[in-house]
Amino acid sequence: MSSATNEELFSSYLEGDGNALRILMERHGDALTLYINGYIHDIHEAEDLMIEAFSRMISAKPRLAENGFKSYLYKTARNLAIRHMDKRRRQCFFSLEGLEEEPEREMLVEAVVQSEEQSRILRKCMEQLNPDYSEALYLLYFENMSYAQAAQVMGKSIKQIDHLLERGKKKLRPLLEREGITDAQY
Repeated sequence: MSSATNEELFSSYLEGDGNALRILMERHGDALTLYINGYIHDIHEAEDLMIEAFSRMISAKPRLAENGFKSYLYKTARNLAIRHMDKRRRQCFFSLEGLEEEPEREMLVEAVVQSEEQSRILRKCMEQLNPDYSEALYLLYFENMSYAQAAQVMGKSIKQIDHLLERGKKKLRPLLEREGITDAQY
């Protein structure tokens, strides 16, 4: 069951398999919480919004295209975070602050992040970028989303995501080089 796709697990849950939801939450809960925390800067509220994102998805019972679960979940979470920020009347922007709590995963930009120090430097450099660049880079390289999934989450076209990534990488490269990371490949 744990080798099933997200969409298969979601369908199984909707058919009554409670274990399927547990697997989905284990797969995506921590990373989604940290993504939300990038907006609201309150890890406890982010945990609550993560749970709410899952519950909204369950109640909406969306028809998901292949590989559509993750982008639908993140778009739901992003909208919840933005609404939460509006309620708090703060400027809403994506930040990588707090990602030092990110669980270790092999997907974390292996070509760039070879050590904890380089990971810290990468986050520091990404904080200096335009928030849209940071968010697009984060979704593609940290969350391993496709361009289409990132576009859906950010409410942009695939072409806009491509431009954000190109500009973000172009701005990120000299920042990394200034910090001594010259072999970055992305």
